[in-house]
Amino acid sequence: MITNLEKYKKDLKEVIANGEQLLMAMQADFLSEDFRDQLKKVLKDEKKVSEYLKKLPSFSNAYQAWYSESLVLLKQLLPDRVSDFTKLYEKPKTRRKNITYENYVIEDALQGLRITRGWKEQKVVGPDAAIPGFTQQLNIIKAINKRFESSLFDIKQLVQADLFDSELEAAKELNKKGFMRGAGAMAGVVLEKHLLQVCDKHGIKITKKNPSISDYNDKLKEAGTYETPAWRKIQHLGDLRNLCDHKKKKEPKTEDVDELIEGVESIIKTIF
Repeated sequence: MITNLEKYKKDLKEVIANGEQLLMAMQADFLSEDFRDQLKKVLKDEKKVSEYLKKLPSFSNAYQAWYSESLVLLKQLLPDRVSDFTKLYEKPKTRRKNITYENYVIEDALQGLRITRGWKEQKVVGPDAAIPGFTQQLNIIKAINKRFESSLFDIKQLVQADLFDSELEAAKELNKKGFMRGAGAMAGVVLEKHLLQVCDKHGIKITKKNPSISDYNDKLKEAGTYETPAWRKIQHLGDLRNLCDHKKKKEPKTEDVDELIEGVESIIKTIF
């Protein structure tokens, strides 16, 4: 079975390779003539240049998927750089008095924003100004590699994730064989452990002696770790876990436990 550490290394390799292609595509889209001239110097053949350009993805179409994948990796492996990464993409919340090369972001480029001056519409700034920002984003992603190589890299969270995956697989098997309460209880324990891990990571202290999923969930929402939709989802999963864990008149159904397991799988891979 592939471990989470191996999976992250594989995912990171793909994200970096796709990022390199996007950087080329970005230059082809926003510096078309200059980039073509540079390629001609390297490839020394017009036909090869045309073939190379045809193979490049469209930056505008492919960037959002790359950004989302990169953000997931960053949140898990290099969370202290998430803010730097998103700032290079998002428009600032405060209105910019002037848009210049210094404050032009990738979101501007995706919207085709171009600033001109005078009746001749002399260009002040355009989509090519986002190239340095994307280059920085790609370098931030590449920095994750150094975390893997560093002896200081803490793999505890990844090892724990492997255990969680194994426990959820076991819960699925129990549910298939008709042991709904046992399967639901096992999935609930995984959720509880994960929320405790998230609290520890964010420095959130739980003073209650025997905290429940609801206790962890409330504290994490209060701390701003996630918004109301995620809180509601976890509350619902907690209710499903209680249905399985406590003897009540209503018996849990296979569908209830399936929903619980799938929900826990989603939470442990999206909330860190």
